[in-house]
Amino acid sequence: MKKTIYSILAASAVFSLTSCSDFLDRKSSAFETDGFFETEVGMEQGVTGVYNKIPYDMNWGVPPTMVVDLYTPYGLQNEENTTIGAGNGLTPDQSYVGTYWSANYGLIARANSVLDGALEDASGMKAAYRRNVAECKILRAYGYYCLVSTFGNVPFFTASVDPEGYKAPATPKEEITDYMINELQEIANEGILEWPNAVRGRVNLATCYALIARYALLAGSNDFNGKGQDYFRIAAAAAKEVMDNRGLANNYEDLFTMAGQAQGATQNEIIWEIPYMNGAVRKYHRTRLGNSSNSVGGSTVRFASALLANTFECIDGKRIDESPLFDPTKQSLNRDPRFKTTIAMHGDTITFAKGSKKWVLNVYDAKTKAFPNPKTGKWYSTDNTDVTNPKISIATAGNGYLWNKYNQDMTEESLQESFVDIIIMRAAEMYLTYAEAKIELNELDESVYSAINDVRRRAGMPDFDASRKGNQDKMRQIVRRERKVELAMEGVLFTDFRRWKIGDITNSAPVYGMPVNEIGYAGLTKADMPTFTTTSRHDINDVCDWTAVADKYKARDLKRIWNDRFYWWPIPRTDLDRNPSLSNPEGY
Repeated sequence: MKKTIYSILAASAVFSLTSCSDFLDRKSSAFETDGFFETEVGMEQGVTGVYNKIPYDMNWGVPPTMVVDLYTPYGLQNEENTTIGAGNGLTPDQSYVGTYWSANYGLIARANSVLDGALEDASGMKAAYRRNVAECKILRAYGYYCLVSTFGNVPFFTASVDPEGYKAPATPKEEITDYMINELQEIANEGILEWPNAVRGRVNLATCYALIARYALLAGSNDFNGKGQDYFRIAAAAAKEVMDNRGLANNYEDLFTMAGQAQGATQNEIIWEIPYMNGAVRKYHRTRLGNSSNSVGGSTVRFASALLANTFECIDGKRIDESPLFDPTKQSLNRDPRFKTTIAMHGDTITFAKGSKKWVLNVYDAKTKAFPNPKTGKWYSTDNTDVTNPKISIATAGNGYLWNKYNQDMTEESLQESFVDIIIMRAAEMYLTYAEAKIELNELDESVYSAINDVRRRAGMPDFDASRKGNQDKMRQIVRRERKVELAMEGVLFTDFRRWKIGDITNSAPVYGMPVNEIGYAGLTKADMPTFTTTSRHDINDVCDWTAVADKYKARDLKRIWNDRFYWWPIPRTDLDRNPSLSNPEGY
């Protein structure tokens, strides 16, 4: 028997193949009468409609997987005190909260409408019909994962609802997690899905197992129902299935360019992506994440943080406070190659528009260099509004750092638009999920070490120091470090930050970044660098502490505070007003 609980704001997306309206998602009597979703054509069109709910505008066309990592200490909004823990960063009235909530419930509502009309027994149908039903359930499970990992206890329904469900309370996150893990396992066992990406942008068997692993890792870290160890075993087993059947791309950078994503080895790693190019149809997303510069006509409103930048090791495999290769005056040199793929900083030459345009990122001077001069085709000096524009300034709002992922395919016409596919899941995450789950089980063996080192080697990094082997805390440190530098700006750190419960050591002080103008990078010494070893938790989580050197660095978010309720997002105000029972006792 299907469980039917009110969908709240989700229900604002009444499903049809062409439009959305009204408050509740109801079954379509036309589809019930005609048996529309009982046909192969109807089911194919139905699941296509569900897929259309995956790409949505989190803010100004920016995909949600990019935006949510800004609600961790690893990213910044351009406005002061708007990041989580800053005192007023997330409230029930915040627009991003409502957008994230309604978009995921819209996805769920649409999936439920299709599944309501599907055949109860599809065993006599062709494989394509049964595959579409399975894909629809996976998409619904993804929507619930986004909600459970963000809000905790939420309304749960597996069928369309009517107004009677309006006052239903939220379902415990533990119950939703168990339901979804079981349903996803059933789908995997049916044998109807395949491992390869038959069509880019569609889910497959790897997606199914990856979702099981995500749910179980979340549940294990939060010790749902006191069964944390059991969930870690589920996460490890599901991730291992992906590892055994999907591999890693040849080059890390290939994952974030259109040309690279078209390669077979890269597609083997990409488990699920949001496609933005479809033949002659040009669909783009707006990154607005620092992939463009004010100085060359772009717009920059979201930035990477120094906390993330300092997490990247040097090329010798040692943290910046331990490596003799680290130069505080030229901090992007001799670093993990993933550093420049992910982040840009002062002195770096930024390329965009497929490498045809360049500029030198300068966070101190009123002038910088760009290429090419429209008349001479050479480098030229230009006004550096990245510094002089106080509203959207890399030097002030961004504290000196830009995001660089997905940068190479910005269009010639607009430095805010990109057609490169946005990755939702990839195999490298599963390698690191397998390793983390096994580490939390304290099952430290060669399979764990190989999983981490395979990801490092592909990036051009050496194996981690063998002295870590057998030490659970040291292995926790390296797998968490790898997740941060490998998966930043892919929506994964958003959940990791909450799972690791590190808000009190990352978000209870101002955000520090570039050196003050009087010192600059040229004036720094290793003694001026923040420390990682204030406490054992700072060390394990690679969290810098600027306290002793705070006067040497620019600071923002001076009012930032931390409270453990910030680990769960607040229920949107409109839904609290409609149903006060939805208030989350663990969150806002």
